[in-house]
Amino acid sequence: MFVPKSQNPVLAAVLTLLASAFVAGTTLLAKMLSTDALGPALNPLQISQGRFVFAFLAFALAATLMRLRFTQIAWKTHTVRVAFGWGGVTLMFAATAYIPLSDATAISFLNPVIAVLLAIPLLGERVGPVRLSAAAIALCGAMILLRPTPDAFQPAALLALGAAISLGIELIVIKRLSGREGPMQILLINNVIGVGIASAAAIWVWIAPTPAQWLALAGIGLLMAAAQTCFINAIARADASFVGPFFYATLVFAALYDFVVFGVRPDSVSVIGTGVILCGAGLLVWREGRIRPSAGSPVGKMTTPED
Repeated sequence: MFVPKSQNPVLAAVLTLLASAFVAGTTLLAKMLSTDALGPALNPLQISQGRFVFAFLAFALAATLMRLRFTQIAWKTHTVRVAFGWGGVTLMFAATAYIPLSDATAISFLNPVIAVLLAIPLLGERVGPVRLSAAAIALCGAMILLRPTPDAFQPAALLALGAAISLGIELIVIKRLSGREGPMQILLINNVIGVGIASAAAIWVWIAPTPAQWLALAGIGLLMAAAQTCFINAIARADASFVGPFFYATLVFAALYDFVVFGVRPDSVSVIGTGVILCGAGLLVWREGRIRPSAGSPVGKMTTPED
């Protein structure tokens, strides 16, 4: 059994903000790799593989230095979680090539809302009016970002929506792992399985990256490893309902990176749609904080940046 960390909300907030900056950095690098910014565009499947390979190397080194001692591993649960996490991150990387980073990130942040809706058939949970209202508000924000008019509709936004669905299912599975295994064991095992799944999918589209692309792939893996480490330690030091709102800073970092590197300015539709999604997700966080601050419900937690 692992020893729980002492509560430290300030440190938890700082760690979550760092995780947000790192996650946004991975989407920026993914966008550079899936366009021609660093060489011939790479397929999102290959980018996802790079993310898992380099993150695994980082965690394997850390586990060796820490002399990690394994407890019983729930291989089946880990595999299901990683499969959906891999699907979510791959779709997210694909979306970044076509739509602004802030839009793709905002739509993918529907995952707690998707978890609310899926908890009904998959976990048999009863969902009250507050949760349903929050889900409806957030989904309205997603519809705004999808721009569902003949002239403005962005088909690529559906990729980000698919990412949100996959990550929402992952949240349901995370509930089964919560409290059963130590953070480092979870991260290492997830990335071991992730390497296998991602490599099997990428073998069909793999091409030799340029030196700059190799560095970007390594950067995605290392940034994601750092984000996962920061976030899972933040969750260990404060209630998920407290940590959750800080992770939405990812939207700010994504918009900032997109503007600095690609000169993309969020338009009014992006700002409004993102704001509506944040209102819905914020209502969920508020509800969980008041009703069940420590219950371990999948909607009371943001997704670990697995992905």
